[in-house]
Amino acid sequence: MSLENLLTLDARISAQMRVAESPGLLRSMAAFFAHSGDSWFCIAMLALVWWRGTQFWQERAKIMIIAIIITAVIVLALKFAIRRQRPEGEWGDIYRTTDPHSFPSGHATRAFLLATMALGLGPIWLGIALAIWAPLVSIARVAMGVHYVSDVAAGLGVGVFMGILIQLVLL
Repeated sequence: MSLENLLTLDARISAQMRVAESPGLLRSMAAFFAHSGDSWFCIAMLALVWWRGTQFWQERAKIMIIAIIITAVIVLALKFAIRRQRPEGEWGDIYRTTDPHSFPSGHATRAFLLATMALGLGPIWLGIALAIWAPLVSIARVAMGVHYVSDVAAGLGVGVFMGILIQLVLL
């Protein structure tokens, strides 16, 4: 199968998953999960944990914030090197104007990075919760029409890889 055929299949499957134009509960849930992986939200939550948490939680929050920043630089470099345009659509105007490139998905990368880090650092309940959350963020990004399936699949790979690598380097 050629690259062109794969991209066509990717676009078709991604379009079938879209709910952005369909009002209702499914769209509302997808919008919630799509936004829950925003970098500012993740960093704000981790900063709150660092500020109010015990030393155990402060250490994990600090490592995760550093991991998000390092990984964001890598994702941004990949996006500008590849320059794949986002799917056409109306939802997510802020993403479309500030970051017109979709490959790899920064939200999927961040979600899987955090899940991988939590599974490695503990506690295990947090790792499990984030391992459930990460695919929901990724699917929601496709459902809301700001990414293709391959964008979030690449984000999964980059996030898991970076989560393992950062733990090996920092710990």
